[in-house]
Amino acid sequence: MTEAIRTTCAYCGVGCGIAATPLGARSVAIRGDEAHPANAGRLCSKGTHLGETVALTGRLLHPVIGSKRASWDKALDLVAKRFRETIARHGPDSVAFYVSGQLLTEDYYVANKLMKGFIGSGNIDTNSRLCMSSAVAGHNRAFGEDVVPARYEDLDEADLIILVGSNTAWCHPIVYQRIQAARAARGTKLVVIDPRRTETCEGADLHLAVKPGTDVALMNGLLAWCDRHGGTDPTFIQRHVDMPEGFWEHVRSGHDLWTTAKTCDLAPAVLQQFFELFAATPRTVTLFSQGINQSIRGTDQVNAIINVHLATGRIGKAGAAPFSITGQPNAMGGREVGGLASTLAAHMDFAPDNVARVGRFWAAPNMATKPGLKAVDLFRAMDEGRIKALWVMATNPAISLPDAGRVREAMASCPFVVVSDIMADTDTGAHAHVRLPAAGWGEKDGTVTNSDRTVSRQRPFLPLPGEARPDWWIIKEVARRMGWRNAFAYDRPAEIWREHARLTAYQNDGQRLLNLRSQAAMGNEAYDAMQPFRWGGTPFADGRFPTADGKARLVLTRQMTVAEPLKAWPMTLNTGRYRDQWHTMSRTGLSPKLARHREEPMVEIHPDDAAALGIADRDLAQVRTAQGQSIFRVALSEGQRRGEIFTPIHWTDQNASGGRTGLLARPLVDPHSGQPGFKSTPASIERVTTQWRGFLILRGDEPVRPQCLWATRITVPGGALYELAGNGDPARLEGLMPQGDRVEAMDASRGTRRIATISEGRLGGVMMVTRTGLLPSRDWLIRQLEAEGVGGSVLAARGPGSQPDKGATICVCFDIGLNQIVAAIREQALVDVPAIGKALGAGTNCGSCRPALANILNQATQETLHAAE
Repeated sequence: MTEAIRTTCAYCGVGCGIAATPLGARSVAIRGDEAHPANAGRLCSKGTHLGETVALTGRLLHPVIGSKRASWDKALDLVAKRFRETIARHGPDSVAFYVSGQLLTEDYYVANKLMKGFIGSGNIDTNSRLCMSSAVAGHNRAFGEDVVPARYEDLDEADLIILVGSNTAWCHPIVYQRIQAARAARGTKLVVIDPRRTETCEGADLHLAVKPGTDVALMNGLLAWCDRHGGTDPTFIQRHVDMPEGFWEHVRSGHDLWTTAKTCDLAPAVLQQFFELFAATPRTVTLFSQGINQSIRGTDQVNAIINVHLATGRIGKAGAAPFSITGQPNAMGGREVGGLASTLAAHMDFAPDNVARVGRFWAAPNMATKPGLKAVDLFRAMDEGRIKALWVMATNPAISLPDAGRVREAMASCPFVVVSDIMADTDTGAHAHVRLPAAGWGEKDGTVTNSDRTVSRQRPFLPLPGEARPDWWIIKEVARRMGWRNAFAYDRPAEIWREHARLTAYQNDGQRLLNLRSQAAMGNEAYDAMQPFRWGGTPFADGRFPTADGKARLVLTRQMTVAEPLKAWPMTLNTGRYRDQWHTMSRTGLSPKLARHREEPMVEIHPDDAAALGIADRDLAQVRTAQGQSIFRVALSEGQRRGEIFTPIHWTDQNASGGRTGLLARPLVDPHSGQPGFKSTPASIERVTTQWRGFLILRGDEPVRPQCLWATRITVPGGALYELAGNGDPARLEGLMPQGDRVEAMDASRGTRRIATISEGRLGGVMMVTRTGLLPSRDWLIRQLEAEGVGGSVLAARGPGSQPDKGATICVCFDIGLNQIVAAIREQALVDVPAIGKALGAGTNCGSCRPALANILNQATQETLHAAE
């Protein structure tokens, strides 16, 4: 048997280690790496099913110029020529790179070096701008350097963990499991601060459903409480913290319990409970994520959290730290090399001495001397005609950026757009003049850095398919063709790593904590064998910070006025992720198991709001904002605050006709970080009426585009399921049915039509639509895609003795549905989540469904009690 290759997961910033065992052509067995410090063998549902995502379905396998296949030489020569000509005519600031936390550190390093050291512009920014740049700005303001002052071990040692703006159970499941393990082992208390009641809240000691955008008021109120009740650490402040004039006067004014409760829309008693718990618990970790960062006051929100930890001495100690947890696998690596437009390289800014230092190190002919355009401003400049050549690497801004309609218009007007990607067809790639095939996860070779500063190796276990090449190779080949051959003479990623390590150490006599001096002379074999390591140790344990005087900075933060609902936009739109999907689904969308947890893009709304608007569960609804509009499937949720709605970020033109959240968000950004505020866009919602609804199931992986109001593609074993709805005559969709013997059934009274095509006993496709009748469960029909001897009875949508509908998928790992779980609870009198796991297996692998199991158990128990009464 082939030996397992130790590599790193492709998804979130937890940075889980993976043992990948190749089984044959494009096939691999995945398990968690027990020796990796981030996860100790545990994997979430997405990591567990990575093996389902490595096929070549939809891959871009050769360079494309326009719509025609091209050689690498021709494509690279054209990219170099057009960038060179654009710079010559319009200057270096007329070109830009937009890159990604999906890149490896070595890829990032080469791209940043080319743009800032040789092209001579700061115009390289990353999609990490959208998820954690406010944390970067907050760290720099407070500590003098972008250093996360926490380790995962702090979660094991804390007595109180506060989750702020983080649906950890869904977005960082392995961290959530670690938190739950600490609670079981040492009684650690858990407080969740989130406007929504998510699955992360299940079982928490306290949930504060704050009004969106009031986190500064909450943290200032907490600090005022600590000041009033002796909860600060005056000795630590005197020795290790510098504060601005009037800091305590500001905190003490207008941040009393009652005022804070009113601002945050919380009950004073609940708020006091939180304040008292914090003040009594020195070993506290405050873990924050997108709910804090993705705000037009995100940096102040970050600093308000850090202020509390600095003023109470909860930093640099075991089990006590503010902890920013990143969204992407290598957002941290990009921060380390300077992948953000606002940083230079190796945690250095654009101060003249830093520009001179990096210029000497690189022997750079044309150093950038100022920050470049941040993401939103970059695409705005393109729309205005100031950016004339753009290179997008490993990301999909046509979907992910706010006001995505304007972003698409900007790319459509740009004279030259290059896209490096693994997928042939993306919403961004549709605007590219040149598309370059990049290596995908499983083929990449390099390093990534996770949320607690642990560097891990990304090792390839699959060959490069077709003509795909690593991103660092593509970038250095363009650089060499632009005339800088010697500076980009890399033959392997180990050479790039050593250069990056040397730069972090170059003339760094302790000014910056990021110092990889010990890695600078690493040989190729040692690089290949590199074990995970964390740089920076336990930051600030000695009370010293990387500032000129060695002290941290308290920052004055002010709560901005939260606007009241507008008549035209009475709702507030919040956006975020689903548990089993990732970004724009180019990878997770290939997995049949991951696709079943949330099959369609939903708009979640409180039942009271829905009733007032005449909207029912499972209806279609149009969400509108000043930027755009899109249709979603409705999901009623008691966890939503009244007046607020939530939509997911994942769906694209490639897999749905609606669900386009990127079209809706405002392009307003934080003034310090440039991070967009995705969490509070004024919106409206109204029911969409359709004349018919239905579904289409097709064999194979060739996508189709149903021409109707609502169509969502869901990957299933052996093919795809399309959920459909629309107006007019659905007969026009019959052209999507494949060739084969055709069987049909009609019910004119209900406007129901069922059609299937069968060829040599194999189901090619089935379509069922109705105007007033019921539609059958899809599960049995989906199984027929891989069955033999299928006959005309398939139109009955169930076979003899077939199993009842399992319900919505809850446990993706073992494909267990809601109805199965409820039946087991009732029939076997199950009383807790471990009992459900023992009976069905649900929740015993990745564990990310355990909060959902607890909620189902509670509801089933309540229903049983009511029935008994």
